[in-house]
Parts: sequence; structure tokens; C-alpha cells
Amino acid sequence: MAETPHEPPPQPSDRSQFPPTLGPTGTPPTGTPIVTAPTESLSPELQVAAAELAQVGEEAGVPADVPKDMSVGDIATVKRFAKIRSFFAKHGHLLWWLHSAYAMTFGAFVMMYAAEGYDRARWMVVLLCAGWLVIVMFFRHFGQGRGQKDRVTDAKSKLRFYVMTTALKNLYQSMLFFLVPFYWKAATLDADNRFFLYLLGLLALLSTVDVVFDQVLMRYKAPASVVYLFILFACLNLVLPAIFPDTRTLITLLAAAALATLVFFTMHVPFKNLLRPAWFLALLASVGAAMFVAYAGRRGIPPVPMYISDGAVGPTLLPDGRLSMHVSALHESLIQEMHALTDVVTPGGRGDNLLHVWRHRGLEVQRGASEPAVDPPPGSVRLRSTLRSFHIPSDRTGPWSIDVVTEDDQLVGRVEFEVIK
Repeated sequence: MAETPHEPPPQPSDRSQFPPTLGPTGTPPTGTPIVTAPTESLSPELQVAAAELAQVGEEAGVPADVPKDMSVGDIATVKRFAKIRSFFAKHGHLLWWLHSAYAMTFGAFVMMYAAEGYDRARWMVVLLCAGWLVIVMFFRHFGQGRGQKDRVTDAKSKLRFYVMTTALKNLYQSMLFFLVPFYWKAATLDADNRFFLYLLGLLALLSTVDVVFDQVLMRYKAPASVVYLFILFACLNLVLPAIFPDTRTLITLLAAAALATLVFFTMHVPFKNLLRPAWFLALLASVGAAMFVAYAGRRGIPPVPMYISDGAVGPTLLPDGRLSMHVSALHESLIQEMHALTDVVTPGGRGDNLLHVWRHRGLEVQRGASEPAVDPPPGSVRLRSTLRSFHIPSDRTGPWSIDVVTEDDQLVGRVEFEVIK
């Protein structure tokens, strides 16, 4: 009889590859090693990292358990991911400050770019449209407040959130830092319109502080849209004269207020609601109120892009219309009549009639139309006016100033001098 071939005896192997033999009570017999799943040996930190990685590709808000069938390579990936997470948790504040330093540097380059010429202002239209689009998409997709955290849970939603917030940061910073040089030139630092410049500069600095931007502007729609409303209004004041030259400054101001309010309204109210009479009337009322506020506060808004590039005062004129001397202080005995020359840069065209207002100790002494003078610098208009002797008060000592204002009383700039005893 043929012998039945015997099967080869099993080769020794790692006992962890086989489940242990269970005893009668369902527990491994004494002396049998307990074999655990690969993920059960992970530390709590690694288990959290494994759960986060397992959630990649899942819908936001769907919790993920630690996978039970992880390979050695998967565990190595989890460990690397946990190390990266630990690094950012430990040094995250330093990275935020580093990013803020980068944002300040970026803002400085934007200001240098803007200072090279007013022709670059037309690019602001692209930034404005992009900013409006990103804000609307961001808050409609991610929501705001506590509800925002519920929508940003998995890796994909976190990536989208990061990309959109970064894009919005760069847009805000680009617009704010682009505006600063133009409003710096147009503002008068001892007049009311300086506060508009201060607010613009403060927002530009805050836009580089990630904690403020992420925890306030990106968390709640109201402050984000209000800041954008201010930026949009300031940008339109600058951009509209570039698109429509020779426009009166007051018309530009009112148009900017109306357009900014219209855009702000669309950020909070769906377009379909505007077909209803109540919402449409609310829109008209909002636009009208914004235009009224802009008109009432026009003296506190610098008339960009106009500014004084040079100004001087002197007691006499040369035959060619130039001042015989430029003075910042002179004796009261030399004042019989005074002459002022101002060079006003008008890159947006000559849409305004400009006046010279002479003031003594802050009180108006003479107001009148200024006469164009000869040989102005390119892109400028040179204005001249004379303070006649019969307008000069008997007590003429003290600070004097010549304000260049529009016919709507917006201050373009100021030239100062002192009369001494």
C-alpha cells in the first residue's frame, strides 16, 4: 500500500501573525502572548493623528475612527504627521509673527508700487471685484461664528478655508497699503481729514496681524463686510477719477458712497430679494443715506488724488509772476500785501475750481478764486492769490495759513507762515 505523503511541518514564524488559542472561558490560556491590533499600540496623540488622516476625503462633520488595518507604512506616515502637528502646536505663535512680518514687507512693496504713479490705480478695480467675490463665497460656504467651526473639520475643508482666508488677507492688505500713499499726500495733518488717513493706516496695520484677521474678520461677516465697505469707498474715491477724468470731487465722493453701499447691500441680501418692493425701497433708502453722510462729512475726507506738491508765500512778486522770496516767518513791518503760490497735482484732471482761503489764527480773513500762474510743473496747476492790505488785520502777528480748497470746501492742502514782532 502506498504511503500517504506527509505534509511538511509548519515553519516557525512570528506568533503575532496568528490569533492565540482561546481557552474554555474565551480567554487565552496561561502563557499565551496577547496579540493586539497595530493601532492599539499607538499613543493617544498618534491615534488622534491617525483619525485625522483617515478623515481625508470624507465629508465635513463626519467623524472618523482610527483604522484597524493599518500597515507598518501607514503607522510611519501617522508618526510623521504627528511630528509636524506637534511642531506647529509648539511653534505656531512664532510662525504667526513670522507671517505678520512677511505681510508688513509685502505691504511696503505695495506702497512702493503705488507711489510710482497714479496710472496704477486702475488695477484697484480688479482687486475690488476679487475682494467682493471672495468675501461673498467665503461666508456663504463656511458661515460665521460657531457654525464656521462645524463646517471646517476634515482636511479638505481646512485646506479650502486656508486658501480662501489667505487670498482674502492678501486682497485686503493689497488694497489698504495701495491706498495709504495717495491719502498720505492728500491729507492735511493738522486738519480734520487726517483722521481718515489714521483709520486707513490702522486698518492696514491690523490686516497684517493674523490673530485679529483670523479671529474677527474671518470669523464674523459683519466686521468683515464693514471693513470692506470702508476700503471700497476709499478705493472708489481714488479709482473713479482715473476712469472718468475731470470729474468734480464731490460727484466722485457721492458716487463712491452710492456704489459702496450697493455692493455692501448685495453682500447681505440675495439678488432675488431686490425684486420685492420692500427690499428695493430699503436699498434706495440705504444709498440715499450713504450719500447724505458722505456729503455731510466731505470736509473729513481727503480729495484724492489731488494734493499740493509745493507752496510758498512772499511779500513781493517778480515781473514774471514768481515770488521774489519764499518765507516761513517775517516781521510785521514787511507786510503790506502778501502773495501765495501753490502747485496742485491733478492726476485725475481739472474737474474742480480751486480757491485760496487766507486764515489768521484759524479765522478766515479772505476767500476767493485763485488765478492760474505761468510755468506749472508737468501734471500740475499753479495757483496764485494776493492778500490785499485792507484785508490785513491791525494785529497781524501770529500763525497764518493759506488753504487750497475745492468749491465744495474739501481741503486739498495748506501752506503756513508766521508773522513776528
